[in-house]
Formats: sequence, structure tokens, C-alpha cells
Amino acid sequence: MPFDITAAVNIMGLTAVGVFAISGALEAARQRMDILGFMLIGTVTGIGGGTLRDLLLGSVPVFWIREPIWIVVCLVASAITYFVTPMLASLSKALLWMDAVGLALFAVVGTEVTLNFGATPLIAVCMGVMTASFGGIARDVLCRSNLTLMNDELYITTALAGSIVYLMLDSLGLPSSYDLIGGFCVAFLLRALAMRFKIKLPNLYR
Repeated sequence: MPFDITAAVNIMGLTAVGVFAISGALEAARQRMDILGFMLIGTVTGIGGGTLRDLLLGSVPVFWIREPIWIVVCLVASAITYFVTPMLASLSKALLWMDAVGLALFAVVGTEVTLNFGATPLIAVCMGVMTASFGGIARDVLCRSNLTLMNDELYITTALAGSIVYLMLDSLGLPSSYDLIGGFCVAFLLRALAMRFKIKLPNLYR
């Protein structure tokens, strides 16, 4: 049975939206919001990066207006998180890990979608990084939290690495599943190692 790249990207995209929505809902829990607050912050976090990507590419109406299933995933994931959160031992750890998974997924999905739109590899990498990071930025700004991307550990770099690895594998003519999985694994593992071992880039201004 041939590999359906469109279906794979859609599945990874829906997963990314759901995971990022959960990360937004977890931040809402830290702010002690009600269920509607969970759903609002979760939805903004889930669709924020993809919305920015589509607007910059001129792909309108944006993806969640064309296919409302994306909004449904955000709302359902956020609502479930509202009821599950009281059972979590550490909201901070759960938020960081959900953010890491969403970051890695969106890095490769954003890159793939942009390439399919006909953009150059450079623009695809830029859009991959923006898709991966903007939802988290919107979440942190709305909740008046410290920006996750301002942490010392590698963050934007991990999305950049995942996007570049995706392009490298794609240029080798490998099956599309290898491109997606390879890019995701590099971005997620790099972010996980950065969180675990406090890996950071040198900063001359510290």
C-alpha cells in the first residue's frame, strides 16, 4: 500500500494541534482559569503557529476555517485537560514536555506544508520555525507568563534543527515518512536533552 504523505501530514498536524492545545490548557491551569479559559488558551496555542504561517503565505481562508476539525481537536483536548489536570503531580513538567512534542511536530509539519505551497527551502525552514514557536508565544503572552523560548535551554534551535533535517532527508529522495519522522525525532530529542542537561547556546550578553 503506497504511503499517503497528505494523510501523514494531516495526522501529524492534528496531533501537533492537540498537543499544543494541551500545553495551552496546562498553562491555563497554572493561572487557575475556568473551563472556558482552558478552551480559549488551548485553542489559541494550538492554531496560532499554523495561522501565522497561512497568513504569511497568503493561504486564505486559513486552515482551521477551511476545515473546522482543527478547532474541534483544540476544544476537545483543552476540555479533557481541564478534568485531568487535578491528577497531575507537576503542571510545570507536563507543560514543558507537551510543549516539546508540539514544537517538534509543528517544525516538520510547517516545513512540509510550506514546501507544498511552492516556497523555497529557506522560506520553508523559516515557516517551520514560526509554526513551531508562535503558538507557545501567544500562550505565554496571553497568560502573562515567562516566555518559554526565553529559557536558557535550546528552544528555537531545536525547531530549526528538525526543519533542516527534514529538508536534508527530503533532498536525498527518501520515502516521505523518513523525512517526517527523522525531522521530528531530531527536534524532540534535542529539546529533551536540552531540558534534561540544561544545554544552551553561548551568549555573549550574559
